[in-house]
Amino acid sequence: MKRLKDFLETNIVPIFILIFIVLTVPISKLTPQYLIQEMILRLDRNLFLVLSLLIPIIAGMGLNFGIVLGAMAGQLALIFITEMRIVGYQGVFLAMIISTPIAILLGYMSGSVLNKAKGKEMITSMILGLFMNGIYQLVVLYGMGSIIKITNPKLILSRGSGIRNAIDLQGIRRGLDGLLEVNILGQKIPLATFIIVILLCVFIVWFRKTKLGQDMRAVGQAIDIAKASGIDVDRTRIIAIVISTVLASFGQIIYLQNIGTMNTYNSHEQIGMFSIAALLIGGASAVKASIPNAITGIILFHMMFIISPMAGKELMGSAQIGEYFRVFVSYGIIALVLVMHEWRRDRDKKKKRKARFNAKEGEAL
Repeated sequence: MKRLKDFLETNIVPIFILIFIVLTVPISKLTPQYLIQEMILRLDRNLFLVLSLLIPIIAGMGLNFGIVLGAMAGQLALIFITEMRIVGYQGVFLAMIISTPIAILLGYMSGSVLNKAKGKEMITSMILGLFMNGIYQLVVLYGMGSIIKITNPKLILSRGSGIRNAIDLQGIRRGLDGLLEVNILGQKIPLATFIIVILLCVFIVWFRKTKLGQDMRAVGQAIDIAKASGIDVDRTRIIAIVISTVLASFGQIIYLQNIGTMNTYNSHEQIGMFSIAALLIGGASAVKASIPNAITGIILFHMMFIISPMAGKELMGSAQIGEYFRVFVSYGIIALVLVMHEWRRDRDKKKKRKARFNAKEGEAL
């Protein structure tokens, strides 16, 4: 009975979403072939971004809402390669190279700030993302063209400074996805992108076994004990955030090359929220997450995204109802999981206090 209770507590969110999907798939009238192709597309587009969240969780820093800083770095790199007119997969890889130093700088700054807010990393990273969004928009809207030389008429506004609201990434659209694409039973599978994602998964598994990975795990379990063991806690936490930010910049580039267009001022804003929602739906928590959680979460979360509008249209005659529902579920799930995280943490603290009290009572007797 206790095992069942623990299982339900841990997996209540994915169970709820799975039940919703099972009930609404027949109503939506979508074919299995369409759903499979859409899930391949969503995994291709989003999995790298979601996996970028795992390293800070290992280091005990919770859900890194600050991956939007990495997304900003990726978008700046895409602006530069569009200005240079580099196309195809060469443009995609060059964007990743350009984004790396920008993401390292932003990640270092983010990690330094989060070290000043130990225990409140998630809310701090969210506020930091909002703050840096203002800096990003200042640079892109006023700095580019006036301070940073931009001459491509497809990028620059007519006044001579500022980047256009929407950028056509036709030159690199599917530059990575189309590099090595196979057709299996009528389903198009972008092997090149999935190979890169698999390499990232291998890196995460390997990284956990390294000295640095073990240090991060020790820091995540107990900072005081890690300090006593001689681990440089602040440095270790900064490295975790830097890695996450760099990976997020790569993930945003992969995401946007798949779409083929970029909303300069808004494309990055919901990346953190939706990636974290997908990870949580997969059964992860603020203190424990794995690669299977990321894969399962994307499948469940985006299946809900695909089905909701059609189910809403069939039931109520309006696809907009499905849109409202999935936005409600996205934010609601994050709130629910964070509340459950705090509840579990308080419960564990009470158990530890009770155990210490009982131990003292036993010694007194």
